[in-house]
Amino acid sequence: MKRIQRIDEEMGRLRVRVKDTEDLKVWGDVFDVPTLKALYQLANKGIIKAMGGVVSTGKEANVFHAIGKEGELAIKIYKIATSDFKVMQEYLIGDPRFKNIKHSKKDIVLAWARKELRNLSRAYDAGVRVPKPIVVERNILVMEFIGKDGVPAPLLKDIAYEIEDPAELLAQIVDYMKALYNKAKLVHADLSEFNILYDGVPVFIDMGPSVTRDHPNAEAFLLRDVKNVVRFFRKLGVECSEEEVIARIR
Repeated sequence: MKRIQRIDEEMGRLRVRVKDTEDLKVWGDVFDVPTLKALYQLANKGIIKAMGGVVSTGKEANVFHAIGKEGELAIKIYKIATSDFKVMQEYLIGDPRFKNIKHSKKDIVLAWARKELRNLSRAYDAGVRVPKPIVVERNILVMEFIGKDGVPAPLLKDIAYEIEDPAELLAQIVDYMKALYNKAKLVHADLSEFNILYDGVPVFIDMGPSVTRDHPNAEAFLLRDVKNVVRFFRKLGVECSEEEVIARIR
């Protein structure tokens, strides 16, 4: 109880708006002293002005809405205690950008946060629609909020049968995969209807797993991404094949 009270007090200092006890519980899942200090640093720099409610929760991270000097923000806080660092290692080992990281859970999670920022930056610069990355502070990734007034854009899986022209949407997604592969020199490595938002256009998210093209598993990850995308759009009645999509990407 004392810990919850302390978290409540600290969130008050950060101007966190908690809607209900469930929000407080989610905050408790990611709060520790180092994370609080990192949030204070972001607030002191003016990057975060006020924290809002929970956008999504997951095993590796929770995402929150916030207000900052650049407007609405998404604050992704990676969980050091509960993240599956063994899975993370699969995507870190073989990535030349992170070959010298230590193999403790904390170091892997902090590297993962930096990795997602760098992947988002490369994708953004290549013209792929992703949340605009802003900064990483320890285990906290700050990026553009995709949505409006604290309401996130829906995942593709949730609006599948509302799509007016699924063939056109598939073409947009493949164009982004092509730009990611040829301009950013990256493979998403976890692409599916669960990691694409729809905000009038598709928006690729959750790019922590993304690997460079010289990663030993890059081609296998690319094929898996293509299979996921083709499977989804076939369900919507779009005639497409893995071979056709691969050919368009390369």
